[in-house]
Amino acid sequence: MSVITAGQADGPQTIGPEPRRTHRGLNRRMSAADPTTSPAPARAWIANQPYLLLSITALCWAGNAIVGRSAAGHIPPVTLSFLRWGLAFLLILPFTWKQFRQDWPAIRARLPLMVVMSIAGIGAFNTLQYWALEYTEALNTLVLQSSGPLIVAVWSFVLLRVHLTVAQALGILLSFGGVLIIISQGELGMLSRITFNKGDLIFLIAMAVFGLYSVLTLKRPPIHGLSFVTFTFGCGAASLIPLLIWELHARPLMALDTKNLLSLLYVAVFPSTIAYLCFNRGVLLIGANRAAPFLHVVPVFGSVMAFIFLGERPQLFHLVGFALVLAGVFVASRKQAA
Repeated sequence: MSVITAGQADGPQTIGPEPRRTHRGLNRRMSAADPTTSPAPARAWIANQPYLLLSITALCWAGNAIVGRSAAGHIPPVTLSFLRWGLAFLLILPFTWKQFRQDWPAIRARLPLMVVMSIAGIGAFNTLQYWALEYTEALNTLVLQSSGPLIVAVWSFVLLRVHLTVAQALGILLSFGGVLIIISQGELGMLSRITFNKGDLIFLIAMAVFGLYSVLTLKRPPIHGLSFVTFTFGCGAASLIPLLIWELHARPLMALDTKNLLSLLYVAVFPSTIAYLCFNRGVLLIGANRAAPFLHVVPVFGSVMAFIFLGERPQLFHLVGFALVLAGVFVASRKQAA
């Protein structure tokens, strides 16, 4: 669900409530919408709006959950993940190659870290997510997805000794409560009737892997955002090749029909290219702990998509849940007063 090594001249030095950053360097390093040479004003503005970027990320990832669930049983999980990131890599490479070549010395200097981030955030997380969706229901994944901010907080403490602030903890609790209200349809007793299975355990492991990726991105080398996603997309896809070979022999091949091809196109463009560029930039701007509560917005957008695409009618519990989620995100993502 990245940034730069703590202490570098052009990025935040912690992921706590007050990430410090040198504005001169920050202006030099733009992500998807921020080329390094005289960006258009609108693109430069968007690239410096962390809450908008993280909201776009949540919207794209909500769609990914729907498409991933729909693809379950039609596209094997490793195949879906490999084609998703392989296509995303090929889509951006023509536009990023020149910048990538310039940043290669910095990437090579931190190559082990870059490979670990690629395997964790690209290869492992998404494959585990698609695998889980073959066994579990959407309701269960929404519950487990809400553990994301807490998992990020744990990894932040373990790796960087960064503690949650009181506001961040309160915000996580508020938004988690809102998610539970939406999931239970306002009847919290319904939660006790949810049964967890193999897919839920797989999805929880996936969230733990993504939490690690979120924190490690704060240690990435000082490179352009486009160079970062180019390497991680390509390396993450390559890391799946051994599993892909096994899966091609062990499971039926994907049918090349319209539904599957459209699913691949969607996951390659929106939850991959657009979402990861926005997420990485958002974490760079406000830090992982303050960005993590936006994971709670994913099920909110998922519910809205159900209203639009499935014809479901909004109820009072939806409004109450949305209000709590947004209040929690606002509280948790606020910059602490000096």
